Amino acid sequence: MLFCEFCGLIKKNKRYSVNEVIIMNKKEEAERIKEAYKKREKDIISPETTGDAVKKLNRYSFFNPAYLFMIQRMEWDFLDILKEYNINEVSDKKILDIGCGIGAMLRNLIKYGAKPGNLYGIDLLSDRIELAKKLNPNIDFRCEDCSNLSFEDGSFDIIMQFTVFTSILDDEMKNSIAKEMLRLLKPGGVIVWYDFHKDNPNNKDVKGVREKEIYKLFNGCDIYLKKVTLAPPITRFVAPLSFSLAYLLEKMKFLNTHYIGIIRKK
Repeated sequence: MLFCEFCGLIKKNKRYSVNEVIIMNKKEEAERIKEAYKKREKDIISPETTGDAVKKLNRYSFFNPAYLFMIQRMEWDFLDILKEYNINEVSDKKILDIGCGIGAMLRNLIKYGAKPGNLYGIDLLSDRIELAKKLNPNIDFRCEDCSNLSFEDGSFDIIMQFTVFTSILDDEMKNSIAKEMLRLLKPGGVIVWYDFHKDNPNNKDVKGVREKEIYKLFNGCDIYLKKVTLAPPITRFVAPLSFSLAYLLEKMKFLNTHYIGIIRKK
């Protein structure tokens, strides 16, 4: 198979070039991601939602102490790492969110002082983008493939990705998205990375992205990473009992499941 990928894939009596193989793989991966998210949403959000599905749905409610703790801690870590890089103001920043979903993180940025007209969100799922537009009509949302975006070079001061790369299993697509993010970054701009570095044994549609892989994806860049986020299963058990205990446990880095980081072009 490796020989075929380098010399051209023969399929149904047709020979494909390496570039054509890469494009086909990206399309297949994009469809796989769409199906994975559709299945997940179908499992937890439907008129017939009952039993374990109700528990999964409630898991993502702000009235659930565990989810509230995770979101508040993520916001803290996000603002804290921006401050570490002397980004104390976002009102003048042009910001792109890769894999924005329904725009939750971009809405937070407005709360932090960003101007809606400077905010852009990209997602592969059209239904999420449609809902995002209804919720945030002043933000520019687009349904596009993140590996081939329509923006001009050097368009953004900050580009964010929150748990996007763990949803991608195809290495070539990961590389393409990383290259796009760097292409779109202004001189002096930063990429904010937040994603799992641990695998989820209960979800085969995701794969943790470890430090070595991040350095490979953004080869030649200045990269700063730190471990954050208490392992969700522990958070779900501890946070309803005590936020303080969950906070203390999160300080134990071997219990962290995510990296938050800043990536800059040299």
